[in-house]
Amino acid sequence: MNPVRHLWTLIEPLHAVTYFAPEARAAYEEVGLRGFWRGYFAGRAAPLGAVTAAPVTALFFGFAPRMVERALPDIWSRISPADALRCREAGAASALRSHGTTTEAADLLWAAASGARTSGRALAAANAALPAPEDPHARLWLATTVLREHRGDGHVTALVTNGVDGCEALVWRDAIDGLRGELQGNRGWTDEEWDAARQRLAARGWVDGDGRATAAGRAAHARMEELTDELAAQPWAGTDTERLVALLTPAAEALHRVIPYPNAMGLPRG
Repeated sequence: MNPVRHLWTLIEPLHAVTYFAPEARAAYEEVGLRGFWRGYFAGRAAPLGAVTAAPVTALFFGFAPRMVERALPDIWSRISPADALRCREAGAASALRSHGTTTEAADLLWAAASGARTSGRALAAANAALPAPEDPHARLWLATTVLREHRGDGHVTALVTNGVDGCEALVWRDAIDGLRGELQGNRGWTDEEWDAARQRLAARGWVDGDGRATAAGRAAHARMEELTDELAAQPWAGTDTERLVALLTPAAEALHRVIPYPNAMGLPRG
């Protein structure tokens, strides 16, 4: 596996505790954010401030606009961005505390995240601008978040470079992995929108009449993933990645049990 992608498979489970771990979900519910998506949109968008739906739709990319509009800006009448940041940090740190993460891993990840170039990467930049938490588990979580949003921002760039919109990206992935049941509902697209996106991909020769990826579609997808890896590589330069892999693997493997499979993140089962 490409080493940059391997690192993503290790940091993504650590970041994802904020969405799936019971401790993190409980932290959101304690401040009145009941329901998965209220916590998701409040926590992930909070570094941007009290934004409306439009920039979040653009940056989160794969969500249908109406799904984002149901959450924003209404969510800021329930919790301030500052309180959402405190809540997500407390919940994530609590979730990581019992899963074998170390101060050494936190320091290595923080060094990598601190060196990430965030020009043109709004989600990474917003998270990178937050102060370093004193608690090592919170610091580790924020570092993984900066690095995964850095990769995610680059992934959006790769998709846009390929002329792919948010719905098409999901249909394209379904054509390869067969995950429509997981992807469509979790991102809010209607059957009509999904079918229209598939028709656009078919016109490019990337899917066939049954919605399966063609050889050309698979090749284009592979190039897009390679570009994503290339765009994600910069923060890891100078990092002792072998040591980091050794430190993160036990925690990442343990955390796979709190993540649903299949999942919209594209994370493979550990």
